[in-house]
Amino acid sequence: MNKIYKIYKLLYKKYGAQGWWPIIGYGYHKQDYSFPRDENEVFEVCLGSILTQNTTFTSVVKSLNNLYAKNAISASAILLMDINELKEAIRPSGYFNQKARYILEFTKFYTTLYGATPTREALLDVVGIGEETADSMLLYGYNQREFKVDAYTKRILLALGIIEQKNSYCEIKKLMESSLKECINDEKELLKVYQEFHALLVEHGKKFYSKKPYGVGCFLKEHLR
Repeated sequence: MNKIYKIYKLLYKKYGAQGWWPIIGYGYHKQDYSFPRDENEVFEVCLGSILTQNTTFTSVVKSLNNLYAKNAISASAILLMDINELKEAIRPSGYFNQKARYILEFTKFYTTLYGATPTREALLDVVGIGEETADSMLLYGYNQREFKVDAYTKRILLALGIIEQKNSYCEIKKLMESSLKECINDEKELLKVYQEFHALLVEHGKKFYSKKPYGVGCFLKEHLR
């Protein structure tokens, strides 16, 4: 068992299934991997992936609830919205002028897919969609095996001496994916692990890596010496 997979096993034992990505009106769906169940839920995950840039998911939920109240959790509804109404609805997530533009750009792209799964490369060509957002959409919206790396992932791996500060998003992503593939042969199981592992890193990160000095009290350090 390599270190990356050992971290996953330790975190899962401690925190259990996380049930990401939470769907408005349903919530977290622990050990139910049938989500998203329809096109609207796919689109909601994609919206949430944009809205969560540089903010907390609590703020994203407020924005999504505002859009739900306006019956605007669909591509067609977003495109029909007045731009100022869209900005006001997503205001709780911050950077609402910028994110409104990103949402509109993504929505236009989304309508060209006709329900198909986009490639990672195509997503990265959309204004406002970076690597983390693209991987979030693919992993949780389209159930694709694309590991999502965030700030907590990097902080935890740095503290454990597994990566260096200079390592890029792409390098960390490749490390996570190759390490997990070494230990898991079943593709469906691998997808579940990708989805749970990112969520577990966030849960652990919030407890031990949200404030400096990072990693104080982190139990992973003892197990990986």
